Amino acid sequence: MATRDGAVARALAFFDSNGFRDRLADLVAIPSTSQGSGHEADVQRYLEAAMCPWLRRLGFDVAIHPNPAPGFGPILTAERHEDAARPTVLTYGHGDTVRGLADQWRAGLDPWRLKEEAGRWYGRGSADNKGQHALNLSALEAVLAEREGKLGFNLKLVLETCEERGSIGLREFVARHKDELAADVLIGSDGPRVMPEVPTIATGTRGTFHFDLVVDLRPGGVHSGHWGGLTTDPAVVLTHALGTIIDRNGRIQVRDWLPRNGLPANVRSVLAGCEVGGGGEAASIDPDWGEPGLSAAEKIYGWNSFIVLAMVSGRPENPVNAVAPNARAHCQIRYTVDTDPATFEPALRRHLDASGFNTVRIENAGIRMPASRTDPSDPWVRWTVSSMEQTLGRRVQVIPNSSGGLPGDVFVDHLGTALIWVPHSYNGCKQHGPDEHLLIAPAREGIAAFAGIWWDLGESATP
Repeated sequence: MATRDGAVARALAFFDSNGFRDRLADLVAIPSTSQGSGHEADVQRYLEAAMCPWLRRLGFDVAIHPNPAPGFGPILTAERHEDAARPTVLTYGHGDTVRGLADQWRAGLDPWRLKEEAGRWYGRGSADNKGQHALNLSALEAVLAEREGKLGFNLKLVLETCEERGSIGLREFVARHKDELAADVLIGSDGPRVMPEVPTIATGTRGTFHFDLVVDLRPGGVHSGHWGGLTTDPAVVLTHALGTIIDRNGRIQVRDWLPRNGLPANVRSVLAGCEVGGGGEAASIDPDWGEPGLSAAEKIYGWNSFIVLAMVSGRPENPVNAVAPNARAHCQIRYTVDTDPATFEPALRRHLDASGFNTVRIENAGIRMPASRTDPSDPWVRWTVSSMEQTLGRRVQVIPNSSGGLPGDVFVDHLGTALIWVPHSYNGCKQHGPDEHLLIAPAREGIAAFAGIWWDLGESATP
């Protein structure tokens, strides 16, 4: 007799027999980066050769569509329809990766070859996002086997190949295909857990707003001996301007950038007692950095942050004795749905002018990825928590939005779905740099949790 425990056991047996490891190795071996020229065929191959045959074996009708934005990666859709009276679930993933950066990986590691070491699987895409969507589909395979080819619900998949370039074209694609993609809920996986050992559900993501700050004073550099101390140094002006935007301890000074009514009560409630950590050797949580009075979890899951991503004046790689003609900083705001990003640039202009920095220009300002959030008390969120806790035997931490960005807003805006993100990675996975890896223990929990979720969706007690 088919059982829930049997489905979970099948998924774990596949994982423990190295079946999943070998599957992930095959996916990682395809250098499907969307950020490097010359890999367009690899991106297409990931969908055509790796995903389509697998999905068809699982009973999906599969199609690959050109991106509505010319020159960007294709989008795969797949559907398994069983019963119009049963729930329809949409799941999401992305098959593209960031650049391999092979010359920056440590000795013995290759971005396009999976390697197991010290409880980790190293390889580009292992955590972001090949490993995560492959875990979910492998769990689905186990449930289908246990139920002898039936799920008891309807399932749709969107697998894009341009997420690492800002999901260009996805919004237009979903808008065009909203009837075919209609669903009751989106349940997918990307991003990190709050801590490696803590099962997590995120109900949205923070958005990203980018802009350049520019001080451009003269056509070229001038001799530092003859002009130093007499003519304005743009790097100094820009540095002081930045100092008015954020103080030395990371507190945002442009208060109009912050959530309109402070930290919402439902966000504060769900984050009570939430611990954050596990970033590895790459970073640390500095308790005195950021907004005073907020916990670490509140700072990254309920508040906005300002980051200087890059800044330059002159030629740091080959400095000369000259006062530079200009200085530029590329900046980012990570924001929640509690702030209107349309106010960011006007608020900054007012702030700079009031602070005496009218010579500092704001250029290239705009949203890269909008924020999204489903209420953490939504019935689908509570249902997923219950399913995961039954499988894993311990508490699941809910957060109102992931600290990073994902295109959840696209599905909310055009499909009206609730968002359920179940991450299988952690903050220290190095997903956008060298030595990217997936922790094996959370991955094993992930395949078990999704086997339980897929099984429960086929039962009668869904929202």
